[in-house]
Amino acid sequence: MTVVGRIMGVDEVLREVGQDAIFYSRSGGGLTVSGGEPLAQAAFAAELLRRYKTDYGGAHTTVETCGEAAWEELALVAPHVDLFLYDIKHMDAFEHRRLTGADNERILENAARLAASGASVVVRLPLVPGVNDGEGNLRRTAEFARSVLRIDRVDLLPYHRLGEPKYSRLGRSYQLAGVSPASDADVTAARRVLEACGMRVGIGG
Repeated sequence: MTVVGRIMGVDEVLREVGQDAIFYSRSGGGLTVSGGEPLAQAAFAAELLRRYKTDYGGAHTTVETCGEAAWEELALVAPHVDLFLYDIKHMDAFEHRRLTGADNERILENAARLAASGASVVVRLPLVPGVNDGEGNLRRTAEFARSVLRIDRVDLLPYHRLGEPKYSRLGRSYQLAGVSPASDADVTAARRVLEACGMRVGIGG
């Protein structure tokens, strides 16, 4: 079995982060906790974010998540997060389950509860050609963002194949093998649909 990375505690992570503190102070940046899925280690993420806020004078914090976690885990992390970058892969429950192996009910419910709690949320849509870029799904995503989350922004993350070699190294099958990356035309078409629904659209991020 291939071992990737190493186990680190909160103190060790903060020491690593602290080496770049001068850049954060100059740029107005902060700490982004990503993954994988950071909520898979919610207690660790919450303590890391809390300590970062304390040690760096309330500097900005962001969490990237797909929201597939118990609400209690999100609630543990949320008080220490300034911005959630929240991936919504598909609005249709059947398609979401077929594509990811998990239902989207909890994901959408958690997004709604975060927004209702006053958390700052940006919806991100990993745009995969022929998978979730249909007009119907884009319109449903925009409607969910506007009507449920009360936000008017969706960020498109154009699909690329940069992760495919990593799967190969880990001896895992790549479920999107053969799917072409999102072209400029794919992104433009999706953006037009979302903008027609009243969304501000970012690309990447």
